[in-house]
Amino acid sequence: MVWVRWLLSRNVLLHPTIFWLTMIIYVPGTIYGYYWYKDQLLQTWNEHPHWQLPFVPDSPTASLFFALALLWLWVAPRRSPRPWVNGIRGIVEALGVVTSVKYGIWATAVIVAGYAQGDILYWDHWMLMIGHTAMAIMALLYARFFTFGGMALLAAAAWTFLNDTVDYTFGVYPYLPSQLNDDVPYVAAFTFALTALSVLAAAIAKFVLAKRSPSEDKSF
Repeated sequence: MVWVRWLLSRNVLLHPTIFWLTMIIYVPGTIYGYYWYKDQLLQTWNEHPHWQLPFVPDSPTASLFFALALLWLWVAPRRSPRPWVNGIRGIVEALGVVTSVKYGIWATAVIVAGYAQGDILYWDHWMLMIGHTAMAIMALLYARFFTFGGMALLAAAAWTFLNDTVDYTFGVYPYLPSQLNDDVPYVAAFTFALTALSVLAAAIAKFVLAKRSPSEDKSF
């Protein structure tokens, strides 16, 4: 439909109003996300080697990378003449897309799985599901505007798989509903599979959708 194509066009998604609305949502949301992890961060600090701390707050770090990627796109739409700057930018962008898709789906799936086994859903569960689902959708919508290439995507995949490995080897994965405490091996398998699917989704969103002709977006 024409109105859907217009809604998803470059002119709309990169409009200053949409950008500022996104920042208004993402910045406080990211800060709240780190606050939400405060107890687990403190537990990890007290009971685990400190090098494991960066692997704890998964979702807020994903939204942080995506917000930085979007801000970079706004400030500098074109690639830099310095290759090292483009390299850093590409990794930030790829991490923003891959981890936003991965943890956006993961958090919603875990909440639903807990509910299926008897957990009670409160208003904050619904807020988390809506917010995390939106994270995944936003990442896929904006991927085609980013500059990252195959190597940056590979680096993002390596980091995310490393995060999964640390989480389920050393027990620093996000807190689960108590109903899932006896299903950790299945959650771990789902998490690794979801990482692979998120990398694939990021690749499709970036390298397939980005091949649309520039005039297609500019016509709206």
